[in-house]
Amino acid sequence: MIKLRDKNCKLGKQMKTFETQGPVSPDRNYVVRRSMELTDFVTCVKQGRYIVIFAPRQTGKTTFFRWALDALTDEDSTYFPIQLDFEEYKNVSSSDFYNYLYQDIRKEIEEVFKKRDMQLSDQLFQFLEDIEIINHVALRHFFEKLAVILENQRIIIIIDEFDGIPQDAVSDFLHSLRRIYLSDPETRCIHSLGIVGVKSIAQLNYDRSISPFNIQDEFALPNFTLEQVRELFAQYTENVGQNITPDVIEALHKQTAGQPFLVNRLAQILTDELNIPKTDTLQMQHFTQAHTRLLRERNTNIDHLIGNIRREPRFEDILMRIVSYEKGIGFNLDNELIDELTTFGIITEGSDGMCEIVNPIYHQRIMHAFQPLINGLENEYFSDESANTFLDYLTSDGQILMQPLLDNFQNFVKRAGYRILQVPDTPQEFVGQYLLFTYLDQFVRLVRGNMFLEVHTGRGRIDLLILHNQRKYIVETKIWEGERQYKAGKKQLATYLKLEEAVEGYYIVFDHRKEPFPLVETENQEGFSIHSYVIPVVQEIPSRVK
Repeated sequence: MIKLRDKNCKLGKQMKTFETQGPVSPDRNYVVRRSMELTDFVTCVKQGRYIVIFAPRQTGKTTFFRWALDALTDEDSTYFPIQLDFEEYKNVSSSDFYNYLYQDIRKEIEEVFKKRDMQLSDQLFQFLEDIEIINHVALRHFFEKLAVILENQRIIIIIDEFDGIPQDAVSDFLHSLRRIYLSDPETRCIHSLGIVGVKSIAQLNYDRSISPFNIQDEFALPNFTLEQVRELFAQYTENVGQNITPDVIEALHKQTAGQPFLVNRLAQILTDELNIPKTDTLQMQHFTQAHTRLLRERNTNIDHLIGNIRREPRFEDILMRIVSYEKGIGFNLDNELIDELTTFGIITEGSDGMCEIVNPIYHQRIMHAFQPLINGLENEYFSDESANTFLDYLTSDGQILMQPLLDNFQNFVKRAGYRILQVPDTPQEFVGQYLLFTYLDQFVRLVRGNMFLEVHTGRGRIDLLILHNQRKYIVETKIWEGERQYKAGKKQLATYLKLEEAVEGYYIVFDHRKEPFPLVETENQEGFSIHSYVIPVVQEIPSRVK
């Protein structure tokens, strides 16, 4: 007996899915069609452009280029598309690379004829039988002869995973493409070329004294817009019949910044893995559950993120400076570390020219990754005199006593003194924020709440949004950067409280000055109650205990 997956699925409609594992298809998946981007790309191809797009993994590049070629050839059959993938070539020799490349090119040519229900001409068949491609010059000659045999066909080549090309083949390969591009546009053997990868041409070109491929056009493939995410969920509602409140879609886009994998992964959890009846409207409490699950799981996208930020020990300092200081770090791709973090899709340039973490989910996973598993002070969160536990900061009706909870944190830092500088594998500059994050995270898990970051400018301030028993608690944390910034932070927090329809907020500033001034104050800002803490961070271990 065949069991229907959901009795509310509309009869006669295939159950589509949100896809995170590879290229998507409108027949099987909910898709963002990127119509404007496709139109722009097809226009570039028609104009004979040589186009490069280098973007982080799992941003939809492969799907986009496949759709673009389909759109192009459906419109005009005189375009002859050849799709290649260099992913397997990374560790082969240059000679083997050209041998395998020939086999892939031949297979693609035969596939195009098969799709068009046509036979290879005797001339083309014999040419493919006789030809060998042993190096970059032979490759150019191959395409020159192929263009003559195909006569009125315009060859379009898309190379996916281009950064898999063997290192010793990069420069010569690009030189041949450049020579083809600079030939007569009317007789050029490769009419248009698309190169798809993660690393840029500059990063792949190891001969820094030459510029073999300075003729390309950059093509940007942005993250999904809010409107595109709405379109995605509209397809789901149409297919399944389950409604989603607008604030869920807005929160999902805000937390992911439209990163395609994260959008689809959150959608998978929300619509399928939480087992919410399809008759129920998806609301913010459901989104919070899905979001918390994503923050705690491992998946291929997060594995890439964590692996990349651990490649270079200096990344921690850069990333934590971006998120901890309002003054931030200038976005400068001439800096190797910033260039790498951008290539990995971890940081981007903000509207003011400064570095920003690309989305709040990455921001929080970065904090988790650098946060020490054991800080050595967990047993001292509560003083011996008080005998309190975290559960003492929860009322009988399930409300969090946030101010006493943070009062205790302040006292804990004071009691720990110089020992916070001994937290293992932690830069002293950011130890206060790590301790607070760990402290609140442990509390929230114990009381079965949810905590996630709200990042507004991408740097300088970390707003922790704690959700428990249908109430919001907002904690903003910064590093002391002066009286003016301290006061500005209160106004920023008041603005955020208004946006979240909350009534009070908590503002914690860690003071690293040699002569810090501890402070606890409560005041009204624009009708909201702001509880502020300036917490000194010990600067050095006393000489007598060194």
